[in-house]
Amino acid sequence: MEDATSSNPQSLGFTDKLKSWLSWSWTYICAVWFAMVLTMIYVLRSPLKLQDTLTSASVFLNTLTPKFYVALTGTSSLISGLILIFEWWYFRKYGTSFIEQVSVSHLRPLLGGVESSTTTGLFSSVNGEAEPRPSVSECKVWRNPLNLFRGAEYSRYTWVTGKEPLTYYDMNLSAQDHQTFFTGDTQQIKAEDTVMQKAWRERNPQARIRAAYQAIEMNHECAAAYVLLAEEEATTITEAERLFKQALRSGKREQRVQDPVTSLRPLTLNINLLVYIKRRLAMCARKLGRIKEAVKMMRDLMKEFPLLGMLNIHENLLEALLELQAYADVQAVLAKYDDISLPKSATICYTSALLKARAVSEKFSPEAASRRGLSTAEMNAVEAIHRAVEFNPHVPKYLLEMKSLILPPEHILKRGDSEAVAYAFFHLQHWKRAEGALNLLHCTWEGTFRIIPYPLEKGHLFYPYPGCTETADRELLPTFHEVSVYPKKELPFFILFTAGLCSFTAMLAMLTHQFPELMGVFVKAFFSTLFTPLGFFADKMESFMPSSFWHQLTRI
Repeated sequence: MEDATSSNPQSLGFTDKLKSWLSWSWTYICAVWFAMVLTMIYVLRSPLKLQDTLTSASVFLNTLTPKFYVALTGTSSLISGLILIFEWWYFRKYGTSFIEQVSVSHLRPLLGGVESSTTTGLFSSVNGEAEPRPSVSECKVWRNPLNLFRGAEYSRYTWVTGKEPLTYYDMNLSAQDHQTFFTGDTQQIKAEDTVMQKAWRERNPQARIRAAYQAIEMNHECAAAYVLLAEEEATTITEAERLFKQALRSGKREQRVQDPVTSLRPLTLNINLLVYIKRRLAMCARKLGRIKEAVKMMRDLMKEFPLLGMLNIHENLLEALLELQAYADVQAVLAKYDDISLPKSATICYTSALLKARAVSEKFSPEAASRRGLSTAEMNAVEAIHRAVEFNPHVPKYLLEMKSLILPPEHILKRGDSEAVAYAFFHLQHWKRAEGALNLLHCTWEGTFRIIPYPLEKGHLFYPYPGCTETADRELLPTFHEVSVYPKKELPFFILFTAGLCSFTAMLAMLTHQFPELMGVFVKAFFSTLFTPLGFFADKMESFMPSSFWHQLTRI
């Protein structure tokens, strides 16, 4: 048994070597086959009368008028131009070349190609074991902790601009969240709950509002219906707050209703609903200027439900504390949540960078720093900025107002453009309030890219940047927004090739139309020069192996 196991690795090694040798030799089979075909054509040139065929073909081509060549080059230019337009549109929409994608997806497997395995091993866990690169399906989408109100904010934007700030994909995710979050482990589903489950799935806002009123008619204490009205129908924050308070009163009454089976455990539906309502009430207070009240509500909510950290209520608290300029409290929250075992976010990383930059930015000068070098505090601030930019490289362009902001989506992708939009939308004012912080960011943020020249392959402080963010962000952000792509993609080869082919054939068509005789002379001289080496090679072959000798062999 031991002999068999010991010989097994040797047999596996021999099999691997055999496979590698076959794959290596397969790459040269096509070249050998092509050379054999050329040799056979040359050997059989006399029986096949290739010389006569070429002569007749050249006579036919000489009889063609310049109009034919103008039509030929013009048609080629038109077709290549259409291909160029389609390739450019496909690249702008999906971020890749259509021809390249088809070649990799369909032609490469037929030619025996395999996917490159170089990405394996780029992710290493704490134990040193290799982890696979995240695919598009593994790019987790998170609920935006600071998402706006649809009726009071998103709808007002639509009324003014006529543009839809939310995508269908984003709203569909919100509907799924509401169904999951507001549906507990209840064994008895009430009629109004069934109506509300259907209401969240409705695409038409008016249909959702009608369903909410229908649920209230069935049960005047239906808290979920008041939540929907506060989110969708209320056109002001004050009105939304009133509806949320009504939902809170209804929810508290429902919370006192016990489980009919155990008579001990309150319904989990009401707990989730109460957390959501209290959080939105705190956000209403923040938007209405009652910031200290909002901070107190958020702190109480975090103490009451410490296990609901996945809701990222601390990000709401950080933004409110920054508005109060309570930087010591902000640092205390960061010390608790900026932990290596917790998932990072742009809010955590950039708020930490803001606090460190604020300490030195007021007296920071690039000229003075280049002369005397960076102090310890300035070095810490620059490292914090580099850390934040490595986590999400899209944020600085929004903070520095190099790109225009839009309303943030209801869901974000961490390290993606959607998260950058959501962070900058709420935190740009805090960076502007810290004097010199944006100047320090402007002078130092691009240095991050020199530390990580190949961000998709290797990270510095975080895992390599996921390549799936662009696809997910295009689904989350509206079409009128230009999605930020990192690292910036160069134009694919096929777009450059079709552009060159279109320009070249169009130039040939114009020159042939304007100067037909001169172009005819030029084409003949070009092809005669091109085929001169082939003629020389054919003469040498003729002297070495006369065609009559091969002709006699073929007759035998």
